[in-house]
Amino acid sequence: MTAYFDAASTEPLHPAARSALLSALEHGWADPARLYGAARGTRMLLDQARAKVAGVLGVRPDELSFTSSGTQAAHLAILGGLHARRRVGRHLVVSAVEHSSVLHAAGMHERDGGKVTTVPVDRSGQVDAAAFAAALRPDTALACLQSANHEVGTVQPVAEVAEICRAARVPLFVDAAQTAGRMDIQPGWSLLAASAHKWGGPAGVGVLVIRKGVRWRSPLPEDEREGRRVPGFENVPGAAAAAAALEAYRGEMAADGPRLSALVDRIRAQVPRTITDVEVVGHPVQRLPHLVTFSCLYVEGEALLTELDRLGFAVSSGSSCTADTLRPSHVLEAMGVITHGNVRVSLPRGANSTDVDRFLAVLPDAVTRLRRSAGVTTP
Repeated sequence: MTAYFDAASTEPLHPAARSALLSALEHGWADPARLYGAARGTRMLLDQARAKVAGVLGVRPDELSFTSSGTQAAHLAILGGLHARRRVGRHLVVSAVEHSSVLHAAGMHERDGGKVTTVPVDRSGQVDAAAFAAALRPDTALACLQSANHEVGTVQPVAEVAEICRAARVPLFVDAAQTAGRMDIQPGWSLLAASAHKWGGPAGVGVLVIRKGVRWRSPLPEDEREGRRVPGFENVPGAAAAAAALEAYRGEMAADGPRLSALVDRIRAQVPRTITDVEVVGHPVQRLPHLVTFSCLYVEGEALLTELDRLGFAVSSGSSCTADTLRPSHVLEAMGVITHGNVRVSLPRGANSTDVDRFLAVLPDAVTRLRRSAGVTTP
């Protein structure tokens, strides 16, 4: 049986989500904007889902809208934040290790005549708050900083940067896809995006949060749905399932997070002891509890993934969004670490120590075989 170690891409559907989804498919199919009985029941399900997610995230229900994905939420947050503050200026600040959805929105803004400043990171993948402060200008309309990196797990100094942005009167957008439900999100941000399938909810449900008092204007044609923020018919069953999963998952992670973190510590310690010419990347302490990334010289990442899949382990390699291209990970490049032979291990809820021990046992031989097949001999 394959051990699934790719939770950073998507967490397996939580049983609570499955139960809520099936129930909502039966009872929450009507148009929540109508007034008849079935529609009022659907509206109640949607409102309950919104309140549950808002409660976990620590925001007001009327600040939260459901989207079709975390990517759509990020795009709406960034483009809408920029659109609302055009009179201030057209300058956008992002970190060098943001998710591709954020960087693609920044690229679109730049092609449309806007200006973008990219804040570098250190070798652990973390931004320096002082460098972020130096990037802000009088014409800065919006700043973006992820809560934690999706490839190496490094947690960013969101609270410190948020305070700097507040003093400069610049709203801060936070991509919280990797932390929502898994750990507390640092305070002070103005806009936030998250994705339900990262916490065991169904795919196709994202979350957009716009705090009260933050200027935001939809970059899309107006629609009556979701507080005029997100166009299209609401996916009520998906929202109900996402909310049920988030409540259950957050409770589980409060107890299971330290156990997963200990398993990751075991991987971080043993991989460099048993494999030569390997680099474990990401911050060793200020990191997500479930994720570890390492790079092996003289091994193609895709070849190592294929070999590990054959041995019964599902892991990912390189950029989570560009693994099907030949371009190296922009995150690893920005960090200045090895981009070759990269493996990301991200443990799902309930991951067991037996599978981790088995992974650590087969990994050195797998790397050795691939190096030998490439004509490389290492001690």
